[in-house]
Amino acid sequence: MPDSPARSPLTDLPAGEKGPEERRSAIADLMRAGRENSRLSVVFRYAVADRLGLTVSDLECLDFLADVESATAGQIAERTNVTTGAVTSMLRRLQQAGWVTAERDPSDRRRVIVTLRPERAAELERPYERFAGRVGQLVEGYSVDELVLLARHFGRMQEMYRAELDHLGGGADRA
Repeated sequence: MPDSPARSPLTDLPAGEKGPEERRSAIADLMRAGRENSRLSVVFRYAVADRLGLTVSDLECLDFLADVESATAGQIAERTNVTTGAVTSMLRRLQQAGWVTAERDPSDRRRVIVTLRPERAAELERPYERFAGRVGQLVEGYSVDELVLLARHFGRMQEMYRAELDHLGGGADRA
């Protein structure tokens, strides 16, 4: 007969397992921590944008371009949740400030390909350097399994945010 898992004498649950009240409490703590993390992230983004003389939408656009190198104006509108009309104004402003280049797509002249100017990339990264270093130190203490769990969690949260943005009608196609 195989060994059965050790049982807790108080709850009759496998050792290490918690009861329903502990689970509810842990979920509540996770939700509170998530809301506070989200709030601090927004406040941090505003502070970084202000430091760079940008709006938060400008910063989101530039961060997106830093990740993907180049994108169409429509892709930027979709990923930043800004209307296509507002993206046009934003891109004009960022181009005049020397942050981006905008070139007509040779395969479809109606589309514009936007690229972060490489010489400005370091300037964009500078306000994040200290934070990135601290995050690097934090994650060094995590096991590979914990990192995989966190990456999976954030991926699922991103899917849910996108679905909620679509539900709220906040997609780029809104006028």
